Amino acid sequence: MRPQIVLFGDSITQQSFRPGGWGAALADTYSRKADIVVRGYGGYNTRWALFLLHHLFPLDSTKLPVAATIFFGANDAALLGRTSERQYVPVEEYKANLKTIVRHLKECNPAMLIVLITPPPVDEEGRKDYAITLYGEKAMELPERTNEMTGLYAAQCIDLAKELGVRSIDLWSKMQETENWQKKFLSDGLHLTEKGNAVVYEEVVRVFSETWLSASEMPYDFPPHSEIDPKNPAKAFEEHCL
Repeated sequence: MRPQIVLFGDSITQQSFRPGGWGAALADTYSRKADIVVRGYGGYNTRWALFLLHHLFPLDSTKLPVAATIFFGANDAALLGRTSERQYVPVEEYKANLKTIVRHLKECNPAMLIVLITPPPVDEEGRKDYAITLYGEKAMELPERTNEMTGLYAAQCIDLAKELGVRSIDLWSKMQETENWQKKFLSDGLHLTEKGNAVVYEEVVRVFSETWLSASEMPYDFPPHSEIDPKNPAKAFEEHCL
């Protein structure tokens, strides 16, 4: 059976199988080698994600993922007193929730490759413009998220990865290394453009390739057609599958 790689996160993960999405690109890269399973939940924070753990990753499962990305924080970092305050989770609790998620996955499969991904940076002007398209004159003048606040959550995500000895991707910092990242990588000040998705894809592939999960080194699940002898097709399957 093909190994399974689970993408666990919020809307940025949920949307990753749209055209140009980072999840779809991973599925293409690992085609016939691993199954990419998307478990993204729009609007979710880490507090709500904890309720999903035993449903998505049951401890008694016989089909355990070999790797998982954990991509939360964009909603946890919503500001109190603004339009998205119901999603807010204090940064200390955010870190503790991530730790609970990682420990649960390690309990499921101690050998699982776990990659923590920080939230992306926030373009505050982009968020304000997006709010105006939704609410018009009723839109709040102040954005419901700021890049500075999101950076605090990103830092805790990276610190936790070091503390637990798991891999991480500092997306918050990586994207800001590029000029005009606000419009190049973000469609509404928060969610990803096609180029933003490409950054996530490239970073995930880099981390996977630096470990033992390089797609180029993984075998196909069944023999390539070029290895099948039309006069004796069973031979290729016997050699490959037994």
